[in-house]
Amino acid sequence: MNERELDVAEIDALREEIARKTPDTSAARWNADPEEVRKAVARLVLTLVELLRQLLERQAIRRMEGGTLDDEQTENIGVALMRLEETIEELARRFELEIDDLNLDLGPLGRLI
Repeated sequence: MNERELDVAEIDALREEIARKTPDTSAARWNADPEEVRKAVARLVLTLVELLRQLLERQAIRRMEGGTLDDEQTENIGVALMRLEETIEELARRFELEIDDLNLDLGPLGRLI
């Protein structure tokens, strides 16, 4: 068996393994119900905003620990992050979403948040 035949055989074996491990997606169809579309978009947007909020919070903590923020800046950032969190929770309730719904499952990579 030459090198090319070996590569083709390896690729075919990988395809078969992926096909075995990949769930059947033929049943997964897009639901065109307008309310469900709105909810799905709201979930995606709120997930991204929550991810950004958490990143900003971590950055603020690092800056506080590093001493690059004065007391007023620390207070302002804390209040802004709390209000953002409240807004996210309010919008999630409006679209009948739980905060846990915002933590997307990325398959083998784990949960997003």
